[in-house]
Amino acid sequence: MAYEEKRAWIMGLVTVVTYTIYAIIVLNGDGALTETPYVATMIWTIVVAIVVSIVFEIGIAATTPKDDRRKDQRDTEIGYFGDRIGQSFLVVGGIGAMVLAMTEANHFWIANTIYLAFVLMSVLASIAKIAAYRVGFQQ
Repeated sequence: MAYEEKRAWIMGLVTVVTYTIYAIIVLNGDGALTETPYVATMIWTIVVAIVVSIVFEIGIAATTPKDDRRKDQRDTEIGYFGDRIGQSFLVVGGIGAMVLAMTEANHFWIANTIYLAFVLMSVLASIAKIAAYRVGFQQ
């Protein structure tokens, strides 16, 4: 498995796990969703996702020979390909959050729309990169 593919797996899996934990905590709150204290939970899950990703990537880097960590042209193109797919969902989420702000929606919905957009960006970029490594990639 290519080093960059391992990094894509880490990013995708960590994102799914931490967002699932966030959703479970928020959805199990008492009362209406908009009254649920979500800010601290959101911050903690984001921080945990970053820290866990860094720890796993350090572990992968430490166990992968230096020569195998080099990016070649194919790795670079797959990276750009996955990032473009992911960023398209970030744009859609940003537009959704902007519409919610314009309609003066509750901050809960705006923040969660942006968070979901980042989650979808990360997961879909990872899926695209993994698929490109596994199935093949045509420019």
